Amino acid sequence: MIGVVEERTVDQARDIAPAQVEVSVVMPCLNEVETLETCVRKARKCLEENGVRGEVVVADNGSTDGSREIAARAGARVMSVEEKGYGAALMGGFRAARGKYLIMGDADDSYDFSRLMPFINELRRGHDVVMGSRFKGGIARGAMPWHHRYIGNPLLTGILNLFFHTGMSDAHCGLRALTKEAFERLDLRTTGMEFASEMVVKAHTQGLRMTEVPTTLAPDGRSRAPHLRSFRDGWRHLRFLMMLSPAWVLIYPGGAVFLLGAVLMAILSCGPLHLGRVVLDQHTMITGAMLVIVGYQGVTTGLAARMFAVHDEIGMPAPWLRRVFRSVTLERGLIGGLIVLVIGVGVCIGMVGYWALKDFGPLHLEMTLRPMLIGATLIALGSQTLLMSFFYSMLQRPHARGEVIRNVTKPR
Repeated sequence: MIGVVEERTVDQARDIAPAQVEVSVVMPCLNEVETLETCVRKARKCLEENGVRGEVVVADNGSTDGSREIAARAGARVMSVEEKGYGAALMGGFRAARGKYLIMGDADDSYDFSRLMPFINELRRGHDVVMGSRFKGGIARGAMPWHHRYIGNPLLTGILNLFFHTGMSDAHCGLRALTKEAFERLDLRTTGMEFASEMVVKAHTQGLRMTEVPTTLAPDGRSRAPHLRSFRDGWRHLRFLMMLSPAWVLIYPGGAVFLLGAVLMAILSCGPLHLGRVVLDQHTMITGAMLVIVGYQGVTTGLAARMFAVHDEIGMPAPWLRRVFRSVTLERGLIGGLIVLVIGVGVCIGMVGYWALKDFGPLHLEMTLRPMLIGATLIALGSQTLLMSFFYSMLQRPHARGEVIRNVTKPR
């Protein structure tokens, strides 16, 4: 649980009963002394001018430059969030917020907090999550580095849409809104920049009503470097998406590679294959054995990644996969793996016996290599099954809270 402590405030919204607060504007903050006051005043003015009962919550993540005091003087509720990270700060602010609707935005003055009504109106119309789209609204000159605008954001948004079919044009916009009920339902877990991706993925897979509204991005008002690190945080986003959807990264490719290798081995186990002037023989069969082993590892690792996502409580339930793992127990996995292993060992022992009949002298590869490849491949598959059965059983152990993993995320 992320610790949140309200420090102090001079916010007029304190005079509003918590039940009467409709909108909470939550700003994560870490040393934003140059821009925080501007953001808070813009948000408060927007709410007041449009007759919205609201508050501004600054979720401070350890500022040492006086940001907390400035936020309080500007009229914000200041919450101190101990756990570090962009996602941790936002989750702390969301939990402390009293509004029915939550709007999040960076406190660097790059997003226009004077234009929040499109988000509020969409929430009032019944949407659960409202995403801002900088590509639909406009990006001012110098507001976004070229590699973010033309490579990073389009690439990550495209991958997210490929894996999860969200249909978002700007899945990583920092200005977005959601209902307090949706936040509680999503059970968000990630504490870093990948928090933005987790929200979109979970909202879509849980069937929440989502929409986009145009928003603008201006150059931020800070003189210091931004907290965002392009390659580090980009990789964290990509890694998170791959972990949530290992089917695209591991299971589907692994299955295709396994099938290709198995077909090659099956065909070439009886002898060479002539395709015109091309002859596929023992070397191709060795390649097939390698493909079988690598493909099987990809599939089993992908399933483990899916289970880990659930164990870490960032994955969505898939009842059919849950039933699979309920039936494929540790004991059954061990038995299956042992059977395959024993068959492979038996084949290899048979070839050793054949070698003994030849007085352990030179062997004809045409007679021995193919069976040895089959035996060695079966030994590798059986061993992998034994090891992964133990690993799966470890991932299905009860949580520290005593909860057993009951769901497994649906691969997409």
